[in-house]
Amino acid sequence: MGVSKLVFAPLSYTGWGALEQLPKEVERFSPEKILVVTDPLLEQIGIVKKVISPLEQQGYKVSVYNEVVAEPPLETGEKLVSFTRENQFELVIGLGGGSAMDLAKLAAVLSAHEGMVADYLNLTGEKALQVKGLPKILIPTTSGTGSEVTNISVLSLETTKDVVTHDFLLADVAIVDPQLTISVPARVTAATGIDALTHAVEAYLSVNASPVSDGLALQAIRLIGRSLRAAVEDGQNEAARSDMSHGSFLAGLAFFNAGVAGVHALAYPLGGQFHISHGESNAVLLPYVMGYIRKNCTKRMADILNMLGGNAGFLSEEEASYKCVKELERLVRDVGIPQTLSDFNVPESALEALTEDGVKQKRLLARSPLPLGEKEIREIYKAAFAGRLIEPK
Repeated sequence: MGVSKLVFAPLSYTGWGALEQLPKEVERFSPEKILVVTDPLLEQIGIVKKVISPLEQQGYKVSVYNEVVAEPPLETGEKLVSFTRENQFELVIGLGGGSAMDLAKLAAVLSAHEGMVADYLNLTGEKALQVKGLPKILIPTTSGTGSEVTNISVLSLETTKDVVTHDFLLADVAIVDPQLTISVPARVTAATGIDALTHAVEAYLSVNASPVSDGLALQAIRLIGRSLRAAVEDGQNEAARSDMSHGSFLAGLAFFNAGVAGVHALAYPLGGQFHISHGESNAVLLPYVMGYIRKNCTKRMADILNMLGGNAGFLSEEEASYKCVKELERLVRDVGIPQTLSDFNVPESALEALTEDGVKQKRLLARSPLPLGEKEIREIYKAAFAGRLIEPK
């Protein structure tokens, strides 16, 4: 196996009560004006106040920007970047789920650049990032996206999604405190949890996997597999919430270094065309993509089955890989996420447009252990629409 390049956020705190580290980390950057990017719900339930009160007590000027929406459209990013430029902040804190953290990254980096956010998009942009921009601290309040440890910011376009990606978008500090996830509703816990699991599964199966990313991914699968049902059933379960926070964090590190592939590539058009949340888009597609690519990664899928609590020991790799797909299907069902595209009111007539947009996600598709072209993508969407897992031959 060749040399693997591995990148990690410079500094991370994880564990119950990790938020207490925030004031001393802010002090390192000596900012006068701080921008907190978050969403309105976190203000309503008091989490924003919990985060900014110690900072205001130390004399920092803190501005809260709460115009964050799920699956943020490009226009939301443009508006926030303009706001950040105009107000000359010196530190950005992203507080919330993946949308808030992704937007905080954009605000910190692109406020130091000329032009529009659209100029820097992966698929269509023509400009390259030149400078790191403002320091940023990222604090997740869900266990799912891994945005606190990746260099990607995802934006919704008219019918699909695109990203701004560069190591300048990496956090200077990531603070992962499971206590902040206690108030997350069951449906969001389920969707973000399957999102994190998908990150780990796809990273382990990626053609860019390495022994280091493998270790991160397998431990993430083990933690999430044993705790997601409990976290959905009882949000106050501290052990389950801790497992999910650490599992999501590890999955983020794994997929940042090894990449995600077919599930995410096909999920982006679902979010863009039908505004299905990113976590649920991944969840509904996960068993069908895995069922399709299984024949090219049976040994690794047997490993995943073991981490999920199944026993691959007395099965052939073929049998274990198929059992893994069934176990993923069962987990999605158990946490209450609909299991077919038709359950999400996606009409059969839309499958061709989904296929057309899915094919464009070449950055993601390149990592799949089984090459996925137009024909394969169409077949997967059809299977997901009908609720038909591809059986072993």
